[in-house]
Amino acid sequence: MTADAKDFICTATRTELEERLRQWHQPAFRATQILDWVYHKRIFVPAAMKNLPASLRETLQENFLCQALRVRETQEADDGTAKLLLELPDHETIEAVIIPSPGRYTFCLSTQVGCPVRCYFCASGADGLVRNLLAGEIVEQFNCCCTKLGKLPDNIVFMGIGEGLMNFDNLTTALDLLCSPDGFGLAARRITVSTSGWVPGIRKLADLERQWNLAVSLHAPDDATRAKLIPEPMRLPMADILAACDYYRQKSGRMVTFEYTLIRGINDSRDQAAKLATIALAHHAKVNLIPYNQTSPQFERPTDRSVRAFEAVLLERKVQVTVRVEKGSKVAAACGQLRRHAATRSDS
Repeated sequence: MTADAKDFICTATRTELEERLRQWHQPAFRATQILDWVYHKRIFVPAAMKNLPASLRETLQENFLCQALRVRETQEADDGTAKLLLELPDHETIEAVIIPSPGRYTFCLSTQVGCPVRCYFCASGADGLVRNLLAGEIVEQFNCCCTKLGKLPDNIVFMGIGEGLMNFDNLTTALDLLCSPDGFGLAARRITVSTSGWVPGIRKLADLERQWNLAVSLHAPDDATRAKLIPEPMRLPMADILAACDYYRQKSGRMVTFEYTLIRGINDSRDQAAKLATIALAHHAKVNLIPYNQTSPQFERPTDRSVRAFEAVLLERKVQVTVRVEKGSKVAAACGQLRRHAATRSDS
């Protein structure tokens, strides 16, 4: 991906660092100091690692990618939501969002440049997949948000640009670094991985038997409705998706969440709510309703009345349901909007 093919300092292991240090005739204990700067102080730039010799700082900078992502643009809303447009080493861009809630902050992070699923209603996949993010780019994206916020987040959701489970190895490497006691030390239960329903990835994630939360973008109670929203070949049969969700719950012990973007006249009827309730109860899943944040003229946001009516059907049937509180509408907070706007500006 990068011309010099350097590794990211934020993904370097202790073993790798100790071997490099040996080659550079430096003592092995320097690895502990470097890892302390990266994971505890969240400093990725060697020049700021003041307890290292100047020569070693220069050598690290020469041999690793160190804070290679650049904040190209920041937009902030009155509600405190901040969206960062981040430029990668190859000058592609991704988005990350810092979302405030009472008493906590959530980072919404991306896993790919573009998206291969290309849901008809979603801005992030409109131009298809450009490439996967490297594990180091995912971690640096996280750190850019930490720097902006001034501290670690309370929660992380991988619901930004991309289908993370189609970038499985890089995503799980980043997840391990985020959650490892020797890394950033975040609790696995504070992290949610979102998927459009990529069954092979759900099953592989389940086999790791970790306690990350899984959110499945179901968006429909049946295959016919789902076909109106998600194109082939990435749209898999709902029966396969639901079976994979059951497997994930069995292996991880975590209740799966069904993400359901409500779109007027497509999937927001009371009958569809009743079907969704049946599915959620059968598979012991929670439901998160998301009123559509309009990015395409082809689809419309439902009325507040229809959102409440849909929710009421689920509540009547004792489904655990939440309605996502809209944040960041003034900063183009729907996935892919800021990136597309920036691309349009650069092309004009």
